[in-house]
Amino acid sequence: MRPINKEIFRIALPSIFANITVPLVGLVDMAVAGHLDSEAALFIGGITIGSMFFDLLYWNFEFLRTGTGGFTAQAFGRGDMKDASHILTRGVFLAVVSALAILMIQVPFTKLASMLVDSSEGVMDLAMKYFFIRIWAAPASLSLFALKGWFIGMQDSISSMSTDLVVNVVNIILSILLAHYIGFAGIPLGTVIAQFSGFIFAFVLISVKYGKKVFGDYGMADFKESVRWSEMKSFVSVNRDLFIRSLSLITIYIGFTILASRSGDLLLAVSSILMKILMIFSYFTDGFAYSAEALSGKAVGARDRSMLKETVRWTFTWSMGLGVFFVLIYGLGGIPIFRMMTSDMNVIEAARPYIPWLMAMPLLGCPAFTWDGIYTGTTVSQHLRNSAALAAVSFFVVWGVGTMVISGMGLPAQRIEELSLHLLLMAYFTHLLTRAIYQSALYQPSILQKLPFEN
Repeated sequence: MRPINKEIFRIALPSIFANITVPLVGLVDMAVAGHLDSEAALFIGGITIGSMFFDLLYWNFEFLRTGTGGFTAQAFGRGDMKDASHILTRGVFLAVVSALAILMIQVPFTKLASMLVDSSEGVMDLAMKYFFIRIWAAPASLSLFALKGWFIGMQDSISSMSTDLVVNVVNIILSILLAHYIGFAGIPLGTVIAQFSGFIFAFVLISVKYGKKVFGDYGMADFKESVRWSEMKSFVSVNRDLFIRSLSLITIYIGFTILASRSGDLLLAVSSILMKILMIFSYFTDGFAYSAEALSGKAVGARDRSMLKETVRWTFTWSMGLGVFFVLIYGLGGIPIFRMMTSDMNVIEAARPYIPWLMAMPLLGCPAFTWDGIYTGTTVSQHLRNSAALAAVSFFVVWGVGTMVISGMGLPAQRIEELSLHLLLMAYFTHLLTRAIYQSALYQPSILQKLPFEN
């Protein structure tokens, strides 16, 4: 096996293994809610809307992972461990400040966000209950973004994997147990405890593995230097672009949920489970995206163009191979996976017409996710920002035009609702295609020809 492929798999495999548990958390939450009693659609809808409110805040801070990871990978490529310590400090500092701001605005935020959602009173009551418990994990959750990015940038996917496993295994176990004993509130409470468990575990790992190598002589003077504005400026500048990117993408995902909620509780449950299943693939291919991020950042830090080109070539090769494999899985296992998610036959039967959309996800998602890793590692953040903004525009244009066409067809209301979910899925896949095309076109001029390589 080529050395570059050994490096790719050294980072990708632990990340994939850890990422497998990430969708499992959401799937278990859905499954637990779906089996609490006969009102499965109501509980699933409550988790979906509550998670949407939560994600509307948190996904905007995904830049804490990507920004920290890209800068750290380049510091690693230069062999500059002092800068690596400063980057981690900046990432966690910004995460804690952001979390405190989130906690302060949680009540007015939910009042504003609830105005965007057209769902039943029962679903909304459960959504609020879910949100106001889970929000207290904010300091740990945002810090984990930065910590995970730092581990990936240090080419250490084992530590990232271990942290994810702690968070997700504790989350799954506690959500099941607490839901059994205290009901619906146990699901978000399990998440809160799990996030703080992972936060503590990550700092123990850093102390054990990097205490001497990176933080051996780190003191208060270093902390002050790390958070000084003159030092934070470039970090914040890149993260500003990544924040806009995150805002654009969360607009798409939140828009998807809001628009799906207008089709009633049944199709909301269908679309929610469908999206969870779609995301299973993304967590696998993200392993190769993390490899692309870590190795492309390392190549930029070392000013090695040939290393970057090899990284791009082989991460795409393995990612697309994985995509073809998932086309087969989704084609053969769509309905059986739905059966695992809920025992409500109304939800299962309503899902059947939408199963073919699952097969489109791997082929369109692979290039979009892999390019994200490469642009993140090279910190060419303006094009990540621009591609996401264009993707958001394409999503809403397809939805808007399609809605006008469907509305003018004179169909019964139920048929319009069914076609609207097809249209919504079409709009979602259009945004993936937009990201892939834009970033493919800009790779040569903005990365290979512009960055300062020595070979």
